[in-house]
Amino acid sequence: MATAMASIKSTSNARSVSFVGLAIAIMAVSAWVTVPLGPVPFTLQMFAIVFAVAVLKPREAIAAMAGYLILGAVGLPVFSGMRGGLGILAGPTGGFLWGSFFGVAVAAPLLHALRSRFGLAKRSGSSSIESAERARLSLARRALFFIRSAACELVAGVVFVAISYACGWAQLMVVAGLDPLTAFLVGCAPFVLVDGCKIVAAVACAQAVRSSVRS
Repeated sequence: MATAMASIKSTSNARSVSFVGLAIAIMAVSAWVTVPLGPVPFTLQMFAIVFAVAVLKPREAIAAMAGYLILGAVGLPVFSGMRGGLGILAGPTGGFLWGSFFGVAVAAPLLHALRSRFGLAKRSGSSSIESAERARLSLARRALFFIRSAACELVAGVVFVAISYACGWAQLMVVAGLDPLTAFLVGCAPFVLVDGCKIVAAVACAQAVRSSVRS
């Protein structure tokens, strides 16, 4: 019995490590898709991070974000424009990067708490039972389950983006010497609508991935 439990724990740890590594890779690739828009470039990174928050366990999402920033800080080209180094984190747009860590550190546990509050949290060792129970649900109950799940993830995504914006806005003001309004208009305002669309797309993809895995 002890051997079996140790084997299950080892397998679970290996899966967590692989998920974290995959999330870091997705974050890096998404940052390479860059469209210059003033001092803050447009990338797909917000999409990738919100997706990670939605599909990973809180500790996995936080570990992936921390690992991504550490790799970039030591010089690996994982930031936008295939850049890396401490200079990026300390530069005008660096606040959006390290702010993402604090955003994930708040949003991921928040999402877990919301799922637990509304009975959406996955119970350990019960995936097959949950799948069978869900298959017997009426169409209306399934729709309600989907709406609640998506709403929780949307809230977590908005919280993450808001914290990232706040940190990025503050650093842009300090480093670039801009007043609060100008920093917001340059570094945040052009991306609000686009990042909102990224949150919705990330949640939709997360829902699709979980549905395919369950099936």
